[in-house]
Amino acid sequence: MKIAESELIINPDGSVFHLHIRPEELADNVILVGDPGRVDMVSEYLEDKEFRHQSREFVSVTGRYRGKRLTVLSTGIGTDNIDIVMNELDALANIDFSTREIKEEKRSLNILRIGTSGAIQPDIPIGSFVFSHISVGCDGLLNWYADRDRIIVPDIAEAFMKHTHWDSHLPVPYFVRAGKAMSEKFADCTVKGMTIAASGFYGPQGRVLRMPLAMPDMLDTFESFRFGEWRITNFEMEGSAIAGIAAHLGHNAGTVCCIIANRHLKESSPDYKPMVRNLVELVLDKI
Repeated sequence: MKIAESELIINPDGSVFHLHIRPEELADNVILVGDPGRVDMVSEYLEDKEFRHQSREFVSVTGRYRGKRLTVLSTGIGTDNIDIVMNELDALANIDFSTREIKEEKRSLNILRIGTSGAIQPDIPIGSFVFSHISVGCDGLLNWYADRDRIIVPDIAEAFMKHTHWDSHLPVPYFVRAGKAMSEKFADCTVKGMTIAASGFYGPQGRVLRMPLAMPDMLDTFESFRFGEWRITNFEMEGSAIAGIAAHLGHNAGTVCCIIANRHLKESSPDYKPMVRNLVELVLDKI
């Protein structure tokens, strides 16, 4: 079936609408970062760089690290941007831009987000690296797609909503696992995480400035939740959409974050860039 021009917008130069990447420019290994400035930091490690594109918050570079071709791409903040990024990456990989038809042979990408995060457990110190083996989508994005229940972990979600007395006005949370192969790559060098992906930085992460919260005891109930070996480890803002869309579309994806604050201890590190660089080096060696 041919995909209409209104549904998949292709720029005059043959690139996909938002990312401005052409199909032949996309590597099988993709590193996602939120901050556009972080693309240049990661690409310092690359050789044979093929291009640098920039469109709004979406900056991309493809090059090689120790002979392996990879693309570095910034996403900006939030799962709404991840909806754009993940769908357009899949389109680049699995839709023929000349015929606008889905390819018969599917291409699976390795997609890893490098982010920063705040821990909510007191025993996870600043400077730790947390890999989100399970992402908790409090953003509602995945609920817009069919077959949501095919990829979620329903028993943990049910127990979580009961434990937190989940407010009925909020989006129904979904729990989704990272790609198995990606999880295994980082099992020996990161904290095993179950990460809340929040839809904002302030209220959705329990911060109070001038507006009170719908769930005033949110941080305490998140911290105290247990389900077998699992506990909520940290907050970030993109991982659930990455893991969820990747699971739907057959990509191997995950999120690993550098902890730059601990919400329980009320500590933070403003000089976190050296820690993030250490994480970048780890990721490049592992991916």
